[in-house]
Amino acid sequence: MKKKLPDEFGILIGFIVIYLIFAVVCNKAGFTSLANTLNIARQISMITIISVGMTFVIISGGIDLSVGSIVAFTGVAAAIILNATHGNIPLAIAGGLVAGILIGAFNGFIIARFKVPPFIVTLSTMIGFRGLVFLICGGRPVGNLPEPFYFLGGGYLILPVPILIMLLIIGGAWYLAKHTKFGRYTYAIGGNEEAARLSGINIRSMKVAIYSLCGLLSAISGLILASRLFSGDPKAGQLYELDAIAAVVVGGTSLSGGRGTILGTLLGALIIGVISNGLNLMGVESYTQNIIKGAVILIAVLLDQMRKK
Repeated sequence: MKKKLPDEFGILIGFIVIYLIFAVVCNKAGFTSLANTLNIARQISMITIISVGMTFVIISGGIDLSVGSIVAFTGVAAAIILNATHGNIPLAIAGGLVAGILIGAFNGFIIARFKVPPFIVTLSTMIGFRGLVFLICGGRPVGNLPEPFYFLGGGYLILPVPILIMLLIIGGAWYLAKHTKFGRYTYAIGGNEEAARLSGINIRSMKVAIYSLCGLLSAISGLILASRLFSGDPKAGQLYELDAIAAVVVGGTSLSGGRGTILGTLLGALIIGVISNGLNLMGVESYTQNIIKGAVILIAVLLDQMRKK
């Protein structure tokens, strides 16, 4: 009997092929240099962190379109707290994280309690909280932040801090998905929600927890981005929800739920990051890049459909 290869194996092969192509084409531009490798990892760090939360949501059979608005809201909230408390960084970080958790919990509660489709609920919160954050700060970035706050998004501890945070979250999420009841219940709900309910899983509390986790990780990305920009920007995080969904889908997670891996999501984010970086080094304009990335996502979805058959 042949041993089945891991789900991530095909994605890893795809990533290696894409990387080698750009390594040859962009050799003179320093594509394989350590500096550029760190640049790719830094660029994908925030999207990858959000994508981890999105992975749990999609495995459970849901979707979260509000993550970009959570990024903006938490960044602005942290910046306002920093200004109001004369630079109390721990309080600002805690406030941003709590805001993200509460928005995610609200999404999960409405979806689970009132049986409203996740697309509709999170679309509503995406629009609503984006409008709210513009209203709060008058459409202008909130600056005048303390210098130490920049360490979160721009500091180094051998590696750039955002990369270290991303790796820690990837490791924790992998363990959560593979070795805890939370992970098993998430897969069970996505595979067959009614069967999961009949087996004794509290569907309502699990959905609240899953969307709260996604909100928390989106908030972490929001704080990192605010630190890098050195301001809370109401325009931050626009289209992040599409980038996160793309990374998850390219990483092999099924949009119908019940299947997917954290390592696959990391590979998906790396594939998109390598493509974007390589095309930038080649001087390809952004419009053409969007066409290419759209084609990659479509191919990933088609391959997922073919696997089901």
